[in-house]
Amino acid sequence: MQESIWYIAGKWIVDQVPFLDERMAAPLGIFIGAFVVLNMIMGVVTFMILWLRKLLGWMQSRLGPKHVGWHGMLQTIADAIKLLTKENTTPLLADKWVFTIAPGIVFITAYMVYVTIPLGPRISVIDLNMGILYVTAVSSVVVIGIILGGWASNNKYALLSAFRSAAQMVSYEIPFALATLGPVMLAGTLSFTEVVNNQSSLIPVGSSLGWFVVSQPIIFLVFLLAGLAENNITPFDIVEADSEIVAGYHIEYSGMKFALFFLAEFANTLTLAILTTLIFLGGWHDPFGLVATGGALAGLGAGAQILWGVAWFGLKVGALISLVFWIRGSLPRVRVDQLMDMGWKVLIPITLINLFVVGAQVAFSYSIWVTVVINWVLLIGIVFILGPTFRRTLDQVELHHPERQYANQRSTS
Repeated sequence: MQESIWYIAGKWIVDQVPFLDERMAAPLGIFIGAFVVLNMIMGVVTFMILWLRKLLGWMQSRLGPKHVGWHGMLQTIADAIKLLTKENTTPLLADKWVFTIAPGIVFITAYMVYVTIPLGPRISVIDLNMGILYVTAVSSVVVIGIILGGWASNNKYALLSAFRSAAQMVSYEIPFALATLGPVMLAGTLSFTEVVNNQSSLIPVGSSLGWFVVSQPIIFLVFLLAGLAENNITPFDIVEADSEIVAGYHIEYSGMKFALFFLAEFANTLTLAILTTLIFLGGWHDPFGLVATGGALAGLGAGAQILWGVAWFGLKVGALISLVFWIRGSLPRVRVDQLMDMGWKVLIPITLINLFVVGAQVAFSYSIWVTVVINWVLLIGIVFILGPTFRRTLDQVELHHPERQYANQRSTS
């Protein structure tokens, strides 16, 4: 396996400083990588907030931020300065220590997953051979911070929202984790880097045909839906249902404590887009196999190949983030019973059936094209059979949405 660029950077620094031992190259590289990744994530998350406002502004015919900086480009920075300078208030009867620690638990957990997630070829802080298992385990810790924040606030709305979040996140962690097992079984590894590399070699007829979104389209949708629900993203944001429980578990938070919750939410959205890209969309491989062996650009140098991979990786992640924001601005919020029913009665059975199908392929070594045909036939059947039912359910949800009822009352008066 090729060395990470962070290890190369640490080794270069050790070679330049006489009193540093060669054994310090790996720890120094990890520190450099963690520092760079943290700052990069903060910058990307800041741009995501601006992009969400702009994208929803275009979709919903609203102006969006436009007064601070050129076309509102500095609006998010102005909001960050406001949160930094805003007074941090603590409720009088709150558990002050727990109230203060909870946002840090949520934010640190959202950041820790990036320790093993590669952001391009040879760009991972630590390439664990159990990386997917590590991310699944660490991402589940965030619910502890949410429950502590809701309980320590001494607010019944915050506590109710925290319990809702616990039920929702625990429920959707199951299909989220089970959805990763199909690609893991096909790739034969839990390492993100190996999963990405094995996708392009699974079907030799072009790079993109080997992506797991082709052989596992139903599981791709299940993974995306479960990720949206686990991260409390609209239309599954019942833990922040303004009409029912004010602003959710962070209702009593202000200043930087609130900002940590807010940043963690967008960082989790970024994580979902990155994981989907790595597991189902070929990671940093281009869809045409141009830099693969025998490709038109196979002769590029190592540095150029890294830049090429990072560019494709960023393009895929950006497209998925825009898709999530599109869903966020288009669909109404579902009810609690609809949310829980979809997780336990729909997504979990689908992932279990997929495990039997993929397990049979791995056990009996039949062609990957059999799995491709089974998945696409089932997906087309689900669309034709359940599509009208889903459309009627969506219409009912939208019809009973408070904003739609208010608009209907205004139009009839």
